[in-house]
Amino acid sequence: MNPTSVLVAEDEAMVRAAIVAVLAAEPYLRVAGQAADGQHAVDLAVSLRPDVALVDIRMPRMDGLAATKRILAEAPGTRVVVLTSFGMDEHVFGALRAGAAGFLLKDSTPERIIDAVRVVAAGGALLDPSVTGSMITHLLTTDPRPAHGDQLGMLTPREKDVLVQVARGLSNSEIGARLGLSPSTVKGYVAAIITKLGVRDRVQAAVAAAEGGLLGQPTRQDA
Repeated sequence: MNPTSVLVAEDEAMVRAAIVAVLAAEPYLRVAGQAADGQHAVDLAVSLRPDVALVDIRMPRMDGLAATKRILAEAPGTRVVVLTSFGMDEHVFGALRAGAAGFLLKDSTPERIIDAVRVVAAGGALLDPSVTGSMITHLLTTDPRPAHGDQLGMLTPREKDVLVQVARGLSNSEIGARLGLSPSTVKGYVAAIITKLGVRDRVQAAVAAAEGGLLGQPTRQDA
């Protein structure tokens, strides 16, 4: 089985070197390339076609939002994870809207970084729980438009319960423990939610939940 190829795009040399060292220590991962700015990241993604690109949200020449859009358009087989040290801001949310598979704090543990690459390379998506709350706050205060209302209305009450927990960054196992469901049952709910909302993955489902105002409503678990 070929190792998962990863592109690391980060303008701070020390941070980039640390992430590369973490990835290089794993036998099933291969660092395909390194970029110090957004334009170089796009160029490498197009030429190298890595499985996963870790893209800093704030870089010179081209920021991470623009780079994410270009990578997804010009190297569609590459999955993008946005790196941030600022928590949620409009650039990170814009990258998620554009199709990034998730976001990760730069000071995440090596285990978290490795797991993020593994999950995304396998077709999954991730939301860092420490950043998700900021995303919710950002949407509720700056973008209160009732988007995705029709699709959210198609969900059952239980599916809405599950979606709220997905948007809070919980894994299937964590959601199951919170709602009294097995992980496999949660997985089935998540698949149904993604289908009904017509979105790509759980990150896009979380974006739809936030944009639709679902996260501003009390749930049966919060009551």
